[in-house]
Amino acid sequence: MTTIYREADANLNLLSGKAVGIIGYGNLGRPLANNLRDSRVRVMIGLREDETRDHARQDGFSPTDIERVVPRCHILLLMLPNVVLPEVYLESISPYLQRGHLLVFASGYNIAFGFVEPPPFVDVGMIAPRTFGAAVRSRYLNGSGFYSFVGVGQDATGTTLETLLALAKVMGSLRAGAIEVSLEQEAQLDLFVQQAILPAFQHVMTTAAALLLQHGYPPEAVMLDLIISGEFTDYLSRASQNGLLHALRLSSLTGQYGIFSRLHRFKELKLEGLMEATLEEICQGDFAVEWSREYDNGYPRLTSLLQAQEQLTLWALEQGTLDRLK
Repeated sequence: MTTIYREADANLNLLSGKAVGIIGYGNLGRPLANNLRDSRVRVMIGLREDETRDHARQDGFSPTDIERVVPRCHILLLMLPNVVLPEVYLESISPYLQRGHLLVFASGYNIAFGFVEPPPFVDVGMIAPRTFGAAVRSRYLNGSGFYSFVGVGQDATGTTLETLLALAKVMGSLRAGAIEVSLEQEAQLDLFVQQAILPAFQHVMTTAAALLLQHGYPPEAVMLDLIISGEFTDYLSRASQNGLLHALRLSSLTGQYGIFSRLHRFKELKLEGLMEATLEEICQGDFAVEWSREYDNGYPRLTSLLQAQEQLTLWALEQGTLDRLK
């Protein structure tokens, strides 16, 4: 059975006298830096020359070059975007690594697909929040904490997991709980949700909207019921607290009957096959190679896909409804 860690599982003595270097001050680096500082951990911020240095200074930190931070910190939280990290790692991190360093990734992506290969004399771990950066900070402040995945990729010192749990506690994650998975599993799960669940949801919603509009329903009513009302958000929020079945059972009896009596219509073998193919593509590394090429070439396909999406009439109707409601 998978281990779930709580605050009682962490030993903060493992952080005593150690400085934590945070490489990157963006979506996740910024809230984690503030959480650690509020937990009385000594934090250093390592950045390239960009606008996030101003953000760090505004928050009361003294950011400096990555090359200066790495040798001065026992623990390094690598909070740069996945596509950027390999280059920065080779140029500004790898040459300065020492025996006993702990590299902590926020995603297993670069380790799982071989874009970053740490030397055997350092520890490698992962703390991967299962929410977005702003919630990492707000849930620390309100005391609820945030869920995360933790995993050990390399254990040179024999203390990697224990140190990760101590870090997860001072970040605020163990207030909610951390589940232990491998770095490969985390990367594959994350990509699978992005590529198999969210595209299906997007397609269902746009197809439903187009059908309802075609049949003469007012655009404002369609957009409100499908998206803007927040009904689906409330449903998922209830599911996150008590489970999916419980959330469905909170619907009216009419709603419950409609859901369960029509559920079989959507049990398509084609959908299962698409999901299986998507997972295989992820696990074999095909997507990672494809995305790396896309990044290297300046995002030509992503740009084209975004432009095609922006041309859909649906989004103008959605924005118009939002404007009128506000």
